[in-house]
Amino acid sequence: MTKLLCPSMMCANYGCLGEEVRLLEDAGADILHIDVMDGHFVPNFGMGLQDIEFITDHARIPVDVHLMIDQPGHYIEKFALMGISIMYVHLEADQHITRTLQSIKDHGMKAGIAINPGTSIEAVKPILSLVDYMLVMSVNPGFAGQKYLPFVDEKIDGLHTLKDKYHFSLMLDGSCSPERIKILRDRGVDGFILGTSALFGKDRPYKELIRELRY
Repeated sequence: MTKLLCPSMMCANYGCLGEEVRLLEDAGADILHIDVMDGHFVPNFGMGLQDIEFITDHARIPVDVHLMIDQPGHYIEKFALMGISIMYVHLEADQHITRTLQSIKDHGMKAGIAINPGTSIEAVKPILSLVDYMLVMSVNPGFAGQKYLPFVDEKIDGLHTLKDKYHFSLMLDGSCSPERIKILRDRGVDGFILGTSALFGKDRPYKELIRELRY
């Protein structure tokens, strides 16, 4: 059974965002996932602070943010005050990553680290003791609808062997199709960010889709 299913709110219908939040929660989503991009660390923009405030005000389940921005440590207090439960920051975007991770925890949030497809396990291993969630990108960050990069499987296998030692949850973001979710949960992935490959833009209710992804 898949432990954590996390809809990516970047893919939601913004014409009825409050209803989307309610439907996803009623469908059994575990965490609402918000992507924040600055147009510099990644070549795209999204999501706005007003969007985040709206979602956290309406959500009854945890909300996380994935900061695809330079110098994420400058914004920790802002997101903590919004009610964010988990903050993911990129190893590649912060020269003082240990200080940032500790500050996230000091502000009452769970600390998550995200790594791009080309970043090695060895690069992140020294800080795993500070991490609650380890987010592996299986596509280059910044855009929805990209193809899965199969060489990431080896990284997933390597991180799986470190979970018991460092006590983190292993998460996957990027092209999480139903078929891939079933395969990778058996290889140690605890949770998946759900976008257009598995959840959004389908002609079926969220509740049906999430139930099938769960089992």
